[in-house]
Amino acid sequence: MKKCKILINAELGLVVGANKKVQESDIDNLPYLHAIVQETLCLHPPAPLLVPRKAVRDTNFMGYSIPKNTLVMVNYWAIGRDEDSWEDALSFKPERFLDSNINYKGSSYEFIPFGSGRRICPGLPLAHRMIHLILGSLLHHFEWELCDDGKIIDMTEKMGAGARKLELLQAIPKRKTT
Repeated sequence: MKKCKILINAELGLVVGANKKVQESDIDNLPYLHAIVQETLCLHPPAPLLVPRKAVRDTNFMGYSIPKNTLVMVNYWAIGRDEDSWEDALSFKPERFLDSNINYKGSSYEFIPFGSGRRICPGLPLAHRMIHLILGSLLHHFEWELCDDGKIIDMTEKMGAGARKLELLQAIPKRKTT
């Protein structure tokens, strides 16, 4: 995590500059920030299940027989943790998305946190810009400290309409001094 912190701070300092606000025009020049967002969406998707689909005809998929009119639920939470799709799938490694063609815009089927095809999330373009702008601003202007410093963080999730942490993470922002 320290390596991640050093890399993102260096990238923001180089692209945005000290004492300047992160602008929307900076977003495309922040590849490590993009990688952090992608890795987060892979491990912790906005919703664990994608919008249900209905089979329009009898289908055989990966050896499974799916009868016509079957409601198909895609468990994206499990796809993001699949060891066959991701090396060291449960580790937070943003570097796996650097110099990669994998993106969450619906064409990389191992990475579809917003869905794909006709049922892709209509808010994706806005979410793409806002997630990067807000996260970049928070990381560029603040140092973050955990409230329970030294305590081991339980990353277990409870399932429901959305996967949520069993224990809330509390962080305190401290304005950076430059």
